[in-house]
Amino acid sequence: MERSLHVPDLAAPGGLALRPWRLSDLDLVREASDDPYIPLVTTVPSPYSEAEGRAFVERQWERAASGTGCPFVLVDPGGRPVGTVGLWPGGEQGAALGYWVVASARGRGAAATGLAAVADWALSELGLPRLVLHVEPWNTASVRVAERAGFRREGMLEGWLRIGDERRDVLVFARSGPAGKTARRTSPARRPDTSRAPGHDRATGMH
Repeated sequence: MERSLHVPDLAAPGGLALRPWRLSDLDLVREASDDPYIPLVTTVPSPYSEAEGRAFVERQWERAASGTGCPFVLVDPGGRPVGTVGLWPGGEQGAALGYWVVASARGRGAAATGLAAVADWALSELGLPRLVLHVEPWNTASVRVAERAGFRREGMLEGWLRIGDERRDVLVFARSGPAGKTARRTSPARRPDTSRAPGHDRATGMH
């Protein structure tokens, strides 16, 4: 069993904050469940029920307890939960990141600010050498989020993301710590272990 992970409270610019999941975040899960895309690439339940919502939150706690992830809730300056950023360790290679923000809170910079805060924490406090995230090419809003958070595009993985019976291409973005250097853009990018692919809320980046 992997060592448990502590999900800290993080302050971000503009009054945004990141913290562990709580059962009081069920309204956030409910709104995310109505999104046409979020449930396809995460374990957010759709259709929503209170029991399924609670199970989703409890899964986030279990991921930290089992050492398989650090799931954060992104909270706006008014105290409203608006999305999530998840960090999923991958051994010596670093970690993967995933994020989503509900539709009612998009367009205000919350996703990029929260992603950058978690990335900064992971690189500086955890000393991870490298962070990666995956974005579908059509999702130009998430491409902008990745770039604003300091990630650089490295290439494309063909057929990496499975949604139902369909396999989709993803763009690969990365950030490296002070001791490393983000690789130059190449195509195609190195193909990772697809057994750690989305479906565990480490999915593609979402605006």
